[in-house]
Amino acid sequence: MRYPIVLHTDDNVHYGATVPDIPGCFSAGEGIDETLAHVEDAIAGHLEILCESQSTIPEAGKISEHQSNPDYANGIWAFVDIDITPYLGKAERVNITLPQYLLYRIDEMVKTHPAYRSRSAFLQDAALDKMRDL
Repeated sequence: MRYPIVLHTDDNVHYGATVPDIPGCFSAGEGIDETLAHVEDAIAGHLEILCESQSTIPEAGKISEHQSNPDYANGIWAFVDIDITPYLGKAERVNITLPQYLLYRIDEMVKTHPAYRSRSAFLQDAALDKMRDL
């Protein structure tokens, strides 16, 4: 999931980063690159705590949804891409039935788009995307 991040600095050396979609998630560092690496660790820590308490993983919003917040004025916006799969719980095998042509199309997508990794990963991503739209 691509979480928007807002960075602030007073001296163009030391940066603070806030993750608007994950309350209480922030980090800091020297330079933008280091700060983004640190905030990635902070997000992972927050998601781990949410997973352990069986809380909902927050959806990533859009930068445009957060820009009007005065707390983020004059900030530098970026994204941090986080694989949320480890925080969704233990994998469980299921048996499903799909039309042959649909299965063929899914397999072709997986073959030509390595980001999906497997048929299961594709179906998981498709389900999460569909639930996001609800």
